[in-house]
Amino acid sequence: MGLFVERVDVWAAGIEDKPGGLADVLGILRDADANLQFIIARRAQNEPGKGVMFVAPLQGDREIAAAAQVGFNVTHTLHSVRVVGRDRPGVAAELTQKLADASINLRGFSAAVIGKQFIAYIAVDSLQDADQAIEILEQP
Repeated sequence: MGLFVERVDVWAAGIEDKPGGLADVLGILRDADANLQFIIARRAQNEPGKGVMFVAPLQGDREIAAAAQVGFNVTHTLHSVRVVGRDRPGVAAELTQKLADASINLRGFSAAVIGKQFIAYIAVDSLQDADQAIEILEQP
């Protein structure tokens, strides 16, 4: 398949569910020169006025210190694998079928196409599942 597959740490933080809540947090990370490749933000369930966001990667002392100031922590219960490769019809179905065949339960799946490449973030339940997913997806 010719994929680039790696485990990534995902960082999470709560945000205010108000106009500018996400922009405020992203501005702090920008000011620390964070070059984020993945951002998901949404309202928190059952917590009016609150949201949650997930980002990756955070690297270096400056980025991590800035992230900590606004409440980010690396998620120890969310194990994520990043997959990058050439886009083609059905690639997401192929990836998820390979993992299903290995009895790996997905906690989450996000993907996008940029030009002729796709990028997917696959969340699984354990570090062992992440390692197994990497091994499976690296096979031709």
